[in-house]
Amino acid sequence: MAHVDWYIEGPSFGSCNCGYACPCQFEERPTQGDCRGFEVLEVTRGHFGPTDLAGCKMALIYAWPGAIFEGGGEMQLIIDQDASPQQRSALERVLTGQDTDEMATHWWVFHAMCDHVHETLYLPIAFEADIAGRRANVKVGTVLTSTGRPIAPPHAGGEEHRVRIDIPGGIEFTQAEIGSASTQCTTAIPLELSDTYGQWHTLKHGPTGVVH
Repeated sequence: MAHVDWYIEGPSFGSCNCGYACPCQFEERPTQGDCRGFEVLEVTRGHFGPTDLAGCKMALIYAWPGAIFEGGGEMQLIIDQDASPQQRSALERVLTGQDTDEMATHWWVFHAMCDHVHETLYLPIAFEADIAGRRANVKVGTVLTSTGRPIAPPHAGGEEHRVRIDIPGGIEFTQAEIGSASTQCTTAIPLELSDTYGQWHTLKHGPTGVVH
């Protein structure tokens, strides 16, 4: 099936309720038994057909009662209120796995594993990220705030711990920096996360998956 030609690249930060070594990345069950989290992205290069997506920001909030692959989840999209109608439509299609090969991106999988997609919100999104430094600050309207920082091992006297996850054939990233994140969200999918799994990477997605 032919897809609209699209490409999205930019810094991404996310957090979930798992421990620092998120078991989902290793095909194991979530730390707490369920999965709840979010991701935010700013497009530095991107298009959907003729529509330029550079400068767009978006967030995705999600929750599953068990492991993602068991389904029964819910998700909600938030798109920066400054996005044009064409950009909004394009981003909604991409973030719900449309115009994408089957199982090619984590967005496709997330949507397929969700029974309910809440109404998209259009709100101001402020997002700053230092990928190598494992730091981030996020504010989405009045509904979501999140911060990220390096892991500080209790035995290291305040020194920062740096660790990465490498997935050569990953559907979300090939390499991500891992740190500590705290997130509060009051949308249809509430989050109250403190010092849980944080993830930074430069996202590069297209219709056939991660672009290497």
